[in-house]
Amino acid sequence: MQCEISSVDAGWWIVSHEQKLWLPQGDLPHGSAENFGLTGKKARLIGEWQGENVWLICEPRSENMFSVRQLIDLDVGLFQLAGRGVQLAEFYRSHRWCGYCGHEMHHSKHEFACLCSNCRERYYPQIAPCIIVAIRRGEEILLANHTRHRNNVYTVLAGFVEVGETLEQAVAREVMEESNIRVKNVRYVTSQPWPFPQSLMTAFMAEYDSGDLQHDGKELLDAAWFRFDALPLLPPPGTVARRLIEDTVALCRAGA
Repeated sequence: MQCEISSVDAGWWIVSHEQKLWLPQGDLPHGSAENFGLTGKKARLIGEWQGENVWLICEPRSENMFSVRQLIDLDVGLFQLAGRGVQLAEFYRSHRWCGYCGHEMHHSKHEFACLCSNCRERYYPQIAPCIIVAIRRGEEILLANHTRHRNNVYTVLAGFVEVGETLEQAVAREVMEESNIRVKNVRYVTSQPWPFPQSLMTAFMAEYDSGDLQHDGKELLDAAWFRFDALPLLPPPGTVARRLIEDTVALCRAGA
């Protein structure tokens, strides 16, 4: 439920607007509301981190607004809470009006939802399922340099699940579209909330089956097979992509 913040309220402060996050001094604000000039703001409690409240304030700030990617090196739990805040702020911003009847909506007091008083429609934040897959061929792993990645980072393949598709079918399709190869022995590993913009990454490992590597030039700058002990620049620790790569390297070292 949304409430007005007093000077004695404290904790972690997620101030977000248009998928950006307020990061004064480059860090997530932590401490009393008074120290950050947040007294009197409307806020919503969205979680708890190490015994302290995590608050969401949905409003723009005149400066120091950044992508939540700036916090990717934080502890995974706190990063996920920051991602939740950014996604919820965007959900509330984009659901001011009912998509069925056009009337103004209000926030639920009991859950993360927007309600229409006119037609009684109820809206919840939408999550887009994605697959991400590490592909092994003997002592090698397939890695790609995506057009959206900076600093020449190489990572595993990923993509959105389409309507009417199983997760396993999405793995096969995305791999074929992006690399022109077929995979086998697809197996689920783990999942990770990923706020870019509102995804749930479902992680898999697979083995090379057939086909000659030919990367999709629209989404990938490059793709190649890398021996497990001669890898390029990788995604940061804490990401599900990095875990998949490290798990694949462990299998290669073990000769499994």
